[in-house]
Amino acid sequence: MLKRVEAPKAVENIGILIQKASFPSPFASGLEYASPARGTWNIVHTGMLIPESHEIFVCAASCLRGVVLTAAELHAEHRFSTVEVREHNLLNGDMEELVIDGVSDILEKLPKKPPVVLVYTSCVHHFAGCDLDMIYAELRARYPDIDFVDCYMNPIMRKSGLTPDQIMRTRLYQPLKPRAIRPDAVAIIGSDLPTDPESDLMQLLSENHLKIHEITSCETYEDYQEMAESRVYVSYYPAAIPSGKMLSERLGGTHCYVPFSFDYDEIEQGLTKLAEVLGVPAPDFTGRRAQCEEALHRALEVIGQTPIAIDYTYCPRPLGLAKRLLDAGFNVRRVYLDVITGEEKPAFEYLQKWYPELKLYPTVHAGMRFLAEKEPSGYLAIGQKAAHFMNTNHFVNVVEGGGMLGYQAILRTLELMEEAFREEKEMRELIQVKGMGCAGCI
Repeated sequence: MLKRVEAPKAVENIGILIQKASFPSPFASGLEYASPARGTWNIVHTGMLIPESHEIFVCAASCLRGVVLTAAELHAEHRFSTVEVREHNLLNGDMEELVIDGVSDILEKLPKKPPVVLVYTSCVHHFAGCDLDMIYAELRARYPDIDFVDCYMNPIMRKSGLTPDQIMRTRLYQPLKPRAIRPDAVAIIGSDLPTDPESDLMQLLSENHLKIHEITSCETYEDYQEMAESRVYVSYYPAAIPSGKMLSERLGGTHCYVPFSFDYDEIEQGLTKLAEVLGVPAPDFTGRRAQCEEALHRALEVIGQTPIAIDYTYCPRPLGLAKRLLDAGFNVRRVYLDVITGEEKPAFEYLQKWYPELKLYPTVHAGMRFLAEKEPSGYLAIGQKAAHFMNTNHFVNVVEGGGMLGYQAILRTLELMEEAFREEKEMRELIQVKGMGCAGCI
């Protein structure tokens, strides 16, 4: 018998004080909810960063709906195809033939064969024990001029090993072929968004006249292949660390991770380490801390004690940002996240000790469906999910760090906070757009 699902008359208090939270999982795992905040990127968006690539998803029809809509929203239908897995494919045991023949049929019908094809298999292939190695060997034999990349749309891979996000970012650079290494070439890897030219990272590289490669600026597949000439691979987004290690082992360059951080010491240590790897002078940090402190004071004078909520989609260090703002006197009351990463453990422990009343809220807990504010809350939100749950039009509309890094990330965040405090945005409309900034990278 069908039963109507309605909002409960009383919703449990899902949020918890940070002093009572446990590391790294403050919330129990269970039935999950997806908020309407869609600005973060997914595997469709990220794969499209490889210029001239074509994506082929091999999945059941129900799984294809979301990725098809994503491609349509990007106006990238010409770079996207699907192969539907049906029940008889499982019963007849012809999954391998379905993938090989389906992909081949698509390629024969395209007006021009792409130089690289990303084939996304799904959980059903793993459940059925599909021989993926044989599939790709056959495809490469049939089409030797095409680089095939094995990608996955597989929810069963979320809780162990590399996450789907980390795997996708390694696949983003899998087609790169070895070539002669240029001593002055550097590749910034693993970020969906272009690195801000004003960031401390780009300033360091440009001031030392290094040749900078970044997938977001590649227009052709040959431009993309030139990334393999890099002597140093720089990543600053945590999910890109496995990509850097893979490239270093396979192509011979050196990987250097520069953490995205709001901690002054960590910012300087990361950039100084990179300068050492590059063999260039370390940046001059004179006056930078004072500059940030002055900017914090100015922003506090504008924003005052307006309550603030932060969510993890804004940047990879939401607790680090909360620590920086709270220490400066801002009224940060809520942080929305589902797990606490290892990089955030020092900030987490600091906040537990000095700001025990700060509240943490999950974003995927099923009960969060009923906890979004019904009336404008008066909050200033940093991130789309925080804006949704607090029902505020005063929010910073940035995802995945927005290409910021170093002291510039602190200064730019404060500018955006002041702007969000003074000006309203159409929150309901903006947060529904998938893959914020993606269209500019295709």
